[in-house]
Amino acid sequence: MNAEHVYCCCQPGAEGALKREVEAADVGWRFAFSRPGFVTFKLPALTPIEKVTPPRLVFARAIGVSLAKIGSAETISSGAAEVWQTPAVQELVAEHGPLALQVWQRDAAVPGHNGFEPGPTPLSIEARQAIEAAAPDGALRDGEPSPRDTGWCLAIALVEPNQWWIGCHRLEGRISRWAGGVPPLELPEHAVSRAYLKMKESLLWGRLPAAKGDEWIELGCAPGGAAQALLDEGMRVIGVDPAEVDPSVEEHPRFEHVRHRATEAPRRHFMTARWLAADINAAPHYTLGAVESVVTHHTANIRGLVVTLKLPNWNLATPEKLAELLDRVRGWGYRDLRVRQLAFNRQELCVVALRSRGQRRLRR
Repeated sequence: MNAEHVYCCCQPGAEGALKREVEAADVGWRFAFSRPGFVTFKLPALTPIEKVTPPRLVFARAIGVSLAKIGSAETISSGAAEVWQTPAVQELVAEHGPLALQVWQRDAAVPGHNGFEPGPTPLSIEARQAIEAAAPDGALRDGEPSPRDTGWCLAIALVEPNQWWIGCHRLEGRISRWAGGVPPLELPEHAVSRAYLKMKESLLWGRLPAAKGDEWIELGCAPGGAAQALLDEGMRVIGVDPAEVDPSVEEHPRFEHVRHRATEAPRRHFMTARWLAADINAAPHYTLGAVESVVTHHTANIRGLVVTLKLPNWNLATPEKLAELLDRVRGWGYRDLRVRQLAFNRQELCVVALRSRGQRRLRR
C-alpha cells in the first residue's frame, strides 16, 4: 500500500521548530496540517509505506504514515467502528496484520504546566478499549508492544475528542513502541521534583552503558529530583549546586552535596566520577560552559553526558544553532551524540553523549 502523508507528534509550541527541521532535512515533505502538538506533511510522491524513511528529527516525538482521518466521531464506539471500516486500515491488516495498537491524545498543555504530564488520558484509554473490542478477529496483537516486537503498529492520534487521525509505523527501536512517543513513566510520590521524570526518560531513551554503583556528577542538582532518579537506579551521585537540596536526597548514603557553582567546585570531588548530568536554569552556552569546565579538566574521566539545554525562546531552535551547540560538545571528544526534545522536557532539549559508539556495544 502507498502513503501520501506523514504525521509528527510534538510538544505544543514546537511546531515551528519541527517545520524548520523538516525543511532543513531536504526530504521534500510539504507542510499540510497543524494543531498544537500535531503536524502533518505531504510526501513528494505516493510512496510504498515500507519505503517511507523519516529523517531523524529532534522535535518529533513520534512519526508515522498518515492513512486517514475520522472527522466526526460522535461517540467512542462509533469512532472505533469507523477505524475498522476504513479501507486503508483493512488493507494494512491484510498485508501486515496482526498489528500492534497505540492510541494517544494530543497533549493539552506543555509538560509540567499546572500539573499536566503527557501520557495516557481517560479518553485515550477508553478509545483504545473500544478499538480493541471492535477489532476483527486476527487484526490485532494482544497487549502492548514488547521491547523486542517488530512488524507494524496501527496508531490512532486523538487530535480532538471527535477528530481521530489514523496512521501506522514500523516497530523499530524503543521510541516506536511508546504511544505518541511518551514512555510509560509516572512521577512517584517520593520524588521532590519533576526532574525525576526527565532523568528517567533520558536514561530509557539514551541507553547510556552506566551500571549500578557508577558515580555521577550532577550540575544544578537542587532540589534533587534528577538525583533521586539516579539513586533509585543504584547510582552514586555528587550533586553540585549552591542551593539547598531536599533532606530526603541530602541524607541519602550514596549522595554527596557540593555546595558550589559548577565552575567553582573543587575538582577533587570529581576524580572518580564517570558520568555527568546537567540541568541548569540558564541559557545553553552557560550550561555548556559549566559542563566544559568539568569534562576538560585534566583530572576528569567522564565517559558520557546527559545535558539539558534550555531554550529561552524558540529562535534558538534552528538546525544551524543546534548544530553549533552540538559541535561544541564534539570538541570535547564526545563523538556519539543524540539529541531529542523528551516527552517530559519543557521548552528544552536533552543531549546524550558518549566518547564513541563502541561504548554502547560494550553494554550489549
